[in-house]
Amino acid sequence: MSQKPETATETAPSGGLSRRQLFGAGAAGIAVAAAAGAGGYAIADTGDSGKSALDEPVKFWAEDNDGHQAGIVTPAQDQLHFVSFDVITKDKNALIGMLKQWTSAAAQMAQGREVGNVATKDSSLAIPPQDTGEALDLPPSQLTITIGFGPSLFDDRFGLSDKRPEALADLPHFSADSLEPEISGGDICVQACAHDPQVAVHAIRNLTRLGMGIVQVRYSQLGFGRTSSTTRAQPTARNLMGFKDGTNNLKAEDKELVRDHVWVSEGPQWMHGGSYMVTRRIRMFIELWDSTNMQEQQDIFARFKHSGAPLTTGSDDPKKEFDTLEFHAKGEGGNPIITADSHVRLAHPDHNNGARLLRRGYNFVDGSDGLGTLDAGLFFIAYQRDPRKQFVPVQTSLAKSDVLNEYIKHVGSGLWACPPGARQNEYWGQALFS
Repeated sequence: MSQKPETATETAPSGGLSRRQLFGAGAAGIAVAAAAGAGGYAIADTGDSGKSALDEPVKFWAEDNDGHQAGIVTPAQDQLHFVSFDVITKDKNALIGMLKQWTSAAAQMAQGREVGNVATKDSSLAIPPQDTGEALDLPPSQLTITIGFGPSLFDDRFGLSDKRPEALADLPHFSADSLEPEISGGDICVQACAHDPQVAVHAIRNLTRLGMGIVQVRYSQLGFGRTSSTTRAQPTARNLMGFKDGTNNLKAEDKELVRDHVWVSEGPQWMHGGSYMVTRRIRMFIELWDSTNMQEQQDIFARFKHSGAPLTTGSDDPKKEFDTLEFHAKGEGGNPIITADSHVRLAHPDHNNGARLLRRGYNFVDGSDGLGTLDAGLFFIAYQRDPRKQFVPVQTSLAKSDVLNEYIKHVGSGLWACPPGARQNEYWGQALFS
């Protein structure tokens, strides 16, 4: 690793043992099978080597990701652990020191390596192990770890107020919001995505431990079953309402669209090559939705539930999923097939001055609410070049007249400036703190 350990709590160099080296190919093979069962991810053998797709790590450093952070246009994994932190120290150097440790640890974990010393028979019994250990026998599972800085970090504590980008303006209150402060906002966020939930949880757990005394968890969210595809090789996933979600999402292969709608090239230099992330915890009234007739469900999304094909195609054919939505098409009696208050019309770029988002949200089910209904829904994540011109106008339109609002409630919200990727010998956000 480029960040050399300076204290007993610093991370180990990249030459440390990998999980596969520690436990051998046989144990790793068992771990891959377990990860497949837990994460619902289809494992494909890559050849005679016996390795699977989960053995191949996602590269961490900016040099390997066109200058960007991994976890944005990276093929969306199946599992999420998202966390928002409040910074509790007033010492800027302590915060920078933590970010250095976090960057080094994230690079280690993305490669399937341990954070710090390995819990072996030779480890000291007098001190806590540096790595929490729950992922020791698991493959990398294509883990990505992405960091973002919230508007509240840019106050007077660390002298960052004059570095706050204009695009990081606080989100307005939308008419349909019912936000809970304890699950909204925060100074720093970390998005950990992997195909095994235990690998994602391990990443957040270790960063939280390294940040003890400097940051504390404000809220966290586990997610499963990605609700958007970020590459053309991925099939379109379904949300908890049973509909395909993200059919027309931006894809990594759309280089020019991604450049124009995702990557920042204006404002402070420290954000060039980064992106702005919006997170929304959207509660779904599952029981009400499940009692709604099929015609109304399909009218809301303007798509056939089974195939995802637009209703305007007139055919519930999976081959028609990517057909163009014909907003002017008329049905029986001359009425529009896609109604003016349908979710798809109000969210579509054609009705929002061409604004597009790169979405990579996740389903969640957090038990019940004590009233006999599931606490379930969508943890919405979207990346964009400028929230003021993309998320804000789209959500304003949706909040005003989307018929889907009868079945959902926005209860959590966050806005984050995700800087470009860290280069080797650098740390996350180094240009911001320099």
